[in-house]
This record gives sequence, structure tokens and C-alpha cells, in this order.
Amino acid sequence: MSGTFVGMPVFPPPTHPAFPKAAHDAVNNQTLRGNLRHATHTIRAKREKAVTEVSDWAELREAGKRIKDHTLRHLDRYLVQLEESVTAAGGTVHWACDADEANRIVTRLVKETGESEVVKVKSMATQEIGLNEALEEEGIRAYETDLAELIVQLGKDRPSHILVPAIHRNRGEIRDIFAREMSEWGRPAPDGLTDTPAELADAARLHLREKFLRAKVGVSGANFMIAETGTLVVVESEGNGRMCLTLPETLISVVGIEKILPTWQDLEVFLQTLPRSSTAERMNPYTSMWTGTSDEDGPRAFHLVLIDNGRTDTLADEVGRQALRCIRCSACLNVCPVYERAGGHAYGSVYPGPIGAILSPQLRGTASEIDASLPYASSLCGACYEVCPVAIDIPEVLVHLRERVVQGGPVVREGNKVVLKPAKGHAAERAAMRAARWAFAHPGALRTGQRLASRTRRLHPRTLPGPGKAWSGTRELPQVPAEPFRDWWQRTNGGKDGAK
Repeated sequence: MSGTFVGMPVFPPPTHPAFPKAAHDAVNNQTLRGNLRHATHTIRAKREKAVTEVSDWAELREAGKRIKDHTLRHLDRYLVQLEESVTAAGGTVHWACDADEANRIVTRLVKETGESEVVKVKSMATQEIGLNEALEEEGIRAYETDLAELIVQLGKDRPSHILVPAIHRNRGEIRDIFAREMSEWGRPAPDGLTDTPAELADAARLHLREKFLRAKVGVSGANFMIAETGTLVVVESEGNGRMCLTLPETLISVVGIEKILPTWQDLEVFLQTLPRSSTAERMNPYTSMWTGTSDEDGPRAFHLVLIDNGRTDTLADEVGRQALRCIRCSACLNVCPVYERAGGHAYGSVYPGPIGAILSPQLRGTASEIDASLPYASSLCGACYEVCPVAIDIPEVLVHLRERVVQGGPVVREGNKVVLKPAKGHAAERAAMRAARWAFAHPGALRTGQRLASRTRRLHPRTLPGPGKAWSGTRELPQVPAEPFRDWWQRTNGGKDGAK
């Protein structure tokens, strides 16, 4: 093979700007906005139709929420059960506390096979830990086989959507990427390639087939893991995943610890809600399940790498932990007005959109500029909560994380309690909150302040001075009424003060 192997850029880049800056640049890209608008509107319209076909959708949603909450409460027990089940079925379980440890484990396992290349199923967990880059540093080539991930990899790009990583690309751009880059990665694109979906799919199929037939090592994630049997489940729409899961001699699955389900019966709920919420299909075209190894079929060696990478810290937060229910359906992205205009790259994470705005700051902390800004990347309209198949109250978590950012610290454990660590900065916000608390605790002072504000309302500025100018620059300040509510109540109720 000619050319230099280049993996996808690490996400987030070391100097990724805060969300407002990144979003400002994105909304000025008319092509990007057009691509996003067309794709998200199409997907969410199909999803709505698919969901309304199910008479017990609300009950399925509640069941999914309860199963996930139960599992998270007893995660320690189910993880041990999973390890025992996988081991009994002939697999090997590895535990990784963070991204570096997970990458070291996978790199070592690949090197032990003597191979220098792997084929990959679409996996957000491996993107989260930067596995492709870690393998590249050790001279191991990782080939993405999901069509959208292939587009992203060939274009030296970054994913911008959970379900459709190349949603920001149109057909013309994809054709140009294939024609320009495929020859550097393997079989070149056919001469005269057009931008019709059928031709693009055929070009990708021919390009990938030689890799499937040659590869000895496959790397995957998993949508679900069943503690009861040690079974892993991958759902997909193209069949590339099944090729990666069955043809190689060694299979390495890298999965977050929150993807576990207790029993087979629990899986039945999610096999109904996930396809309808993601691809608007009644069931996924390809649902692959494997339990350990077999001498007669599939890989001869199976390794499961369980990664924490911030999940235990997230689990300790009673409000924020509900983000770990996420089944990566992307329904919240497709209804979010902020995501539709800003696109996925503005979030600086492999988890964009509303779920990324609450998951990334918990997994990575809020010390960086981008992570501190993500909880504010929302209008709190609540559309994300309405479509979530496991009822994650994303607006509630966003507000909770904003509090953490203002207070300036991570969640820390003090004895049996989880508290927010106070910060040294944000003095203005803390002073304002203290003043408000004092006023609400002294009704007389509050009443006097309300009356004074009403009588001087004509003198009030239309915009705030100083740091407040940024806030009022995009909002109209509410007008103070001519009469406080307390005075109105007394006047219209015969002098009885019923608003104390």
C-alpha cells in the first residue's frame, strides 16, 4: 500500500475553543447548516412515525429507564457476574480505569497476534479513548468499516453525529473524498465515480472487502452486554459489523461499563426502542450476538476490555448519573435546535448534541474551556427529554452541571455524601446569589425593593452595563410592572395581605 497512514484527529483537539466560539464559526457555514437541516428533519420525521406505531411506547420507555437505573444501582454485582459469564464461555476480561490503560491493553493484545492491522466495527468507546491514534503510534493500522466512519476516516475528519458520523457531508463531498483518498488506503475508487448513493456504496463495498478477507484481528464496541450469559450485542444497518465480528481469528471488544444489562429478558425492551429511536426502523437489519468463543465458528480468541474512564465518578452524582442510561440512539440530536445549527464538531467531543453536553463534562471534568461551556449549549427547550427512549432528563442535568461550573469544581465524595467543590473564581455570581438569598429571607426588604423598582422603572436601562452587556445583548430585559404583585393583591382583596 502506498501513502502515509493517517488516523482520525484526536477528539477534542488540545486547543478546542469553547462552544460559543466553535458554534459561531459553524453557523456561518451555509453548506453545513443545509446538510444538517435536511438530515435531522428527515430522520426525526421518520422516527415520529415509527414510534407512533407502538401502542405501549410510554410503557417501554419507562421500562428501559427502570432497567437502566436498577443496573446502575447494582453495577458492581452485575459487572462481576458478566466477567464470570464471559470467562466461562471462553473469553478473557480486561479492566481499564482510563483511556491510557485501555489503549495499552488493546495494543498489547494486537501485538501478541503478530498482526499490524485491524478492522473495526463502528465504536464510540474506541473514539472516546483515541484508540486509532494509540494503535497508529505503535505501527498498527486501524480500518473503519462502517460506511459513515469510513468517510470520516478517509477525509481525515471527525465524527459529528452519534448515528451518522458523516452527517455534515453531502454526496458530492463524499464522492470527492473517495476519488481522492481511497487509493492511499487500499483499493482505489472506480473511474468515473458519480455521487449516486448506489455507486458510492458499491465503491465502499469493494474497498472494504479486501480488508475483511485479509484481517486477522477485529475490534468492536457493543450496544449491550448481558451479565446473565456473557453475551455481547451489536446492532447495525449495513452488515459490515457482522463481517468484523465473524471473520477475524481474534476479536477485541472495548465497551464502557454502563452498557451492561442483567438478563436476556431486559434486552427485549431495548431491541424495540433503539431501532425506532435511531434509524426509525422496526428492527435493526443486522443484530449480532456472541458469547465467548467456539471451535466451530467465529473468532478463536475473544477479549473484552471494560473501560471506566470517568464513569464511576459520573455514577457518584445522583443527578448526573442518569446520563449513563444513554443507549446512543441519537434521537436527542435530531430534535435539538442548537445541534441543528451548530453541528457536532462544535461540541469538541465524540458525543455531540444534548447527550454530549451532559456526558462529556462528567467523563472529562469541567476544567477545560470546552467542557465548562457545554452545559450552556442548550436552550433548555426540553425536546431532548421528550424523545429520549430511556427518559434521561437532559435539561435537569444541564442545569445541575451549570451549577457545578459556577461553583467551579468537580463532584467530590465527603463521607457518604457527594458535594460540589467550591471554586475560588466566579465571585460576581456567588455575590448575586447571596444577595438574592438574603432578600428572599427578609420579606420587608423584598417588599421595599419591589416598590422602589416599580416607581423607578422608567429610569431602568434597556441593556445591562459591564459584564452584563453580553447577556442583555441577545435578550430583552423584562419590564418591571407598574405595581408590585403584593400591592395589587392588597388593593383587589380588601386590604387582606394574602401574599406574605
